[in-house]
Amino acid sequence: MRRIFLHLISTALLVLPSIPIHAAEPAPREPYGIGLEGFAYPHLVSLLPLTNDGEQVRMAYMDVAPAQPNGRVTVLLHGRNFPSSYWAPVIKTLTDAGYRVVVPDQIGFGKSSKPSADLHFDTLARNTIALLDHLQIAKADIVAHSLGGMLGVRIARAYPDRVAHLLLAAPIGLEDYRLYVPPTPTEKILENEDKLTADGYRKQLENNYSLKLPPDQVTPFIDARFNIKGSSEYPRWLRAFVNSAQMIYREPVVHEIPLLTQPTLFIMGADDHNAPGKPNAPEALRPKMGQNADLARALAARMRDARAEVIPNAGHLVFLEAPQEFNALMLGFLAK
Repeated sequence: MRRIFLHLISTALLVLPSIPIHAAEPAPREPYGIGLEGFAYPHLVSLLPLTNDGEQVRMAYMDVAPAQPNGRVTVLLHGRNFPSSYWAPVIKTLTDAGYRVVVPDQIGFGKSSKPSADLHFDTLARNTIALLDHLQIAKADIVAHSLGGMLGVRIARAYPDRVAHLLLAAPIGLEDYRLYVPPTPTEKILENEDKLTADGYRKQLENNYSLKLPPDQVTPFIDARFNIKGSSEYPRWLRAFVNSAQMIYREPVVHEIPLLTQPTLFIMGADDHNAPGKPNAPEALRPKMGQNADLARALAARMRDARAEVIPNAGHLVFLEAPQEFNALMLGFLAK
């Protein structure tokens, strides 16, 4: 009996190698939640409960301490199309220089709640100040990019004693888009955004932002948006995203910029001609939109304490595309 058993085992061993072995198919990736669950951030994310227009929401933020504090705090304000995780290189630069860095996701963006109501810069400004109050920060520097630049202006105007320096990195809102673009119904924007593909979005970023980044550095931004489409709550995310576009259009800040009293630095990419809504403007007006470096210089000349620096061969993501030049300008300005 033992001899028969050993014979069967040896026969099986001879047969096994001839069985074709196929690698397992990679499991489909789970969709991100609309709070970007599943999408990694570079530092611990905390949540602050707030009430906006009667709705309970939670504001996500990173609070990063330096190894050797200099007693200063910098708040980083993100753009519309990017999670606040894209600030990772700037966070490192600032913490290495001794700054405590607070990096919120505004309500409606990133890992924060997606409200059903319209978005307003005044509400986002109040939320940001509520975060500073929660963290017991009396005064901070603000470094703001793109849509965050519009918010930074509103915060500095509404709460001037809370802002020491204002750095606007490739901000939008340097012109009043209502002068060029006719109003677009929210439902139409929802329809257009829902039809957009990942490839189409990549091309949109490359064209609108004059991107100088290699494709692999852009992919996380594509993933952060399009992996949400598999979420059961995707329609809620989409409406919040579209509401942010309407906020940009309906609530211009350019008329407030010359009234700023804080030291202000514009850092612009020379090739950045981003202008929200430009494709919807009459063809004759489109070339007049998005002359952002010139707009920044003209605004700075009208302000109490401001200047504009333009970095050549850089687009809308100026702090990622020209990090050495950007960091030198940022640290020099904040140290004043």
